[in-house]
Amino acid sequence: MTASLPPPKMADRLPSEFDVVVIGTGLPESIIAAACSRSGQRVLHLDSRAYYGGNWASFSFSGILSWIKDNQEKTYTCEEIEAWKELILENEEGIPLSKDDKTILNVEEFCYASQDSVEDAEEVGALPKLSASVTPAASEVVEEACTTTDEEHISLEGQSSGDKGGEHFPESPAGNSAECAGDSDGVEVTSVGEEHNGNITSDLSVSGIENNESASITDATAEPKQITYPQIVKEGRRFNIDLTSKLLYSRGPLIDLLIKSNVSRYAEFKNVTRILAFRDGRVEQVPCSRADVFNRKQLTMVEKRMLMRFLTFCLDYEEHPDEYQAQKDYLFSNYLKTQKLTPNLQHFILHSIAMVSEADSSTIDGLKATQKFLQCLGRYGNTPFLFPLYGQGEIPQCFCRMCAVFGGIYCLHHSVQCLVVDKETRRCKAIIDHFGQRINANYFVVEDSYLSEKTCRNVCYRQISRAILITDRSILKTDSDQQVSILTVPPVDPGQPAVCVIELCSSAKTCMKDTYLVHLTCSSIKTAKEDLEPVVWQLFTTGTETESKNTGNDAQKPQILWSVYFNMRDSSGVDKTSYDSLPSNVHVCSGPDGALGNDCAVRQAEAIFQAMFPSEEFCPPPPNPEDIIYDGDGTQPEDPGFNSESEAKPETLSEMCSEETEGNPEA
Repeated sequence: MTASLPPPKMADRLPSEFDVVVIGTGLPESIIAAACSRSGQRVLHLDSRAYYGGNWASFSFSGILSWIKDNQEKTYTCEEIEAWKELILENEEGIPLSKDDKTILNVEEFCYASQDSVEDAEEVGALPKLSASVTPAASEVVEEACTTTDEEHISLEGQSSGDKGGEHFPESPAGNSAECAGDSDGVEVTSVGEEHNGNITSDLSVSGIENNESASITDATAEPKQITYPQIVKEGRRFNIDLTSKLLYSRGPLIDLLIKSNVSRYAEFKNVTRILAFRDGRVEQVPCSRADVFNRKQLTMVEKRMLMRFLTFCLDYEEHPDEYQAQKDYLFSNYLKTQKLTPNLQHFILHSIAMVSEADSSTIDGLKATQKFLQCLGRYGNTPFLFPLYGQGEIPQCFCRMCAVFGGIYCLHHSVQCLVVDKETRRCKAIIDHFGQRINANYFVVEDSYLSEKTCRNVCYRQISRAILITDRSILKTDSDQQVSILTVPPVDPGQPAVCVIELCSSAKTCMKDTYLVHLTCSSIKTAKEDLEPVVWQLFTTGTETESKNTGNDAQKPQILWSVYFNMRDSSGVDKTSYDSLPSNVHVCSGPDGALGNDCAVRQAEAIFQAMFPSEEFCPPPPNPEDIIYDGDGTQPEDPGFNSESEAKPETLSEMCSEETEGNPEA
C-alpha cells in the first residue's frame, strides 16, 4: 500500500516545462547550468541541500559545526514508501534517486583551544552585540576584523582568455628581468593589456603586500596571541572553510573559462605567495623565479646553475627528445638522478614544482607537470597559483549567479523523488519532486551522490582523506604574516601517498585575524585521521604536549586550536556506462577529485554541455553593446531629455551584472 503525496502548494509549484534540469549545485553542475542558460535554454537548478556547492561548499565556523553534526548523526533510510509510483504511467518506469548522501565518512572533530565560558559563546551576526563577558582580546579581534581592507587582491575582470600575461620563466610578469621583481611581497606587479582579436584588454594591476599598509609585519620571535574557542565561535563569520581544498592554475581551464565568460566579475583572487618544501624535518621555501633562485642563500652557485638549466629545458622539452627518450618509460625520480642534480634539487623539483608521485609517475608525466608549473609563472605573480577570496565555495556560486542572470530558476532544499523514463524510447522525460509535481525536460544533469545504490552497484569509488585545522601561526614564520602557502609532504614509507598542505591566512578572507586555516589532502588508504595524523604531528602541536621544535629551527611548531578529519568520495573518472540503466539524456557529474586544480570539473562540464548541444558555444563572452537587439523596430528609443541629471540605465547584461554585484561581498 502506498501513501498519496500531498499536492504542492501554489507558492511551491514550479513551471512544468524546462529544457534542462540540473540536480546538485557542485562546480561541474553549476558550470553546465550557466552554459545552458547562457545559450538560451530554460534551466531549472535544484539541490536537496540548504546551501550551494554540495561537497564544493564553504562554511562559516557555525556552518561547519552543523555540517559535522549532520554527518556524524546521519541515519540512512531503509525501505521508504515510494509514493511517486502512483504517478508513473503504464508506458513509463521510474528510477528512484537517493535521499541519503553517502559521500562523507569517518568525521572526527577535535578542539584543543581553551574552552573557558564556551557555553556563553555565540557567533557574531551582521549586527554584532557583544556582552560584558567578552574578553578585551576578543573585542580587539572583532574591531580589527571589521576594519580589514580588501587592498591585496587580483581581479580577472577585463582579461582576455588569449592574454599571454607575463613572459614564461625565467622572466618577470611585465617582461622585465625577474631580478628587478624580487619577492612578490611589497612589490606592485603590473601586467599591461595587449591586443587580442583587434581589442585592447584592460590593464591588470596586482598589488603585493605593502609593509606599511596591507600586511601586518611581525617579529618572527614574537609570541602569538592566545586564541580561545569562544573567540573562534564569536568570530565564526570570519571563517570560510572549504570542504574541498584546491588552487587555480593561472593558465588553467578554470581561469580561462572565468575570463572568457566574464564570470570573473563575481569573484576576486589572491596570489599564492609561497611554495614550500619539507625535507629532513624542516619546512623551507622553494625558489620559483630567477630572482628567487639566485637570491637563495641555501643553494650553492653550482646548484643554482643546475636548477636554472634544468627548468629552462623543461619549458620546451618536446623540442629536445634526445634528452629524455631513453628514460621516458622510467620513473621521473630516476630521470632526475640522471640529470646530475643534487638530492636537494631533486626533492624540490619532484615534490614542490612537478608535484607528482615519486612511486608511479613516469618521466613524461613529470616533465609535463614541470612545464605546466613554469608556464603558469608570471601571469599574476611569482607562483603559478591563485586562490579565490572567501574560499573555493565562491566559484560554484559565481556560475549559479550567471545562470540566474540569464533566466535560470533556483530551488535549494528541494529534493527529487525519481526520474521518469519512457519504456519505448528509453529516454528520461521528467522528474517527480518531493511535492509530487511532475516537471518535464529534454536533458537531465545529476550529481553522482543523488544516484541510488542500485544504479551505482557496479561502480568502484576512490576515497580522499581530508583534514582541516585552525592554527595560531604559520608553518614557516617570515617577516610577513599574510602568506598563502602550499606544501607537499612526501610519503615516509613506500606505498603511502604524498600529502598536499594548503595554508590560508586572514587576508584570504577564510579565517579570523591571528589564525591560519590549514587544509591537508591525500588519497585514502585508511581513515582520514589515520592517513593524515602522522603529517599533522610532524608540522603542528596541540599545546597540551611538550613543545617540540623543528630541526634546525628555534621557532616552536604552530599550535592546533581546532581540527576535523573526514573521508570524501572521489567519483571522478567513472565512466557513464558503469551506472546501471541510465537513459542517454541523463548525464552524471562527479564530486571533487584529489587533484590540486579544477581541470577535471571544467572538462567534464564542457563535455556534457557539448553532448547535449553540439552546435552551441560553451560559455561564450557576454554580448557587446552594439549587439543588443531592442524591442520594436530595433532602434534605441530616444531620451526625452526632461531631466539631464537622471540616472543612466544599463544597456548591456554586463553592466547589469556589474550593478548587481555592488555591495558587501560578505552578504
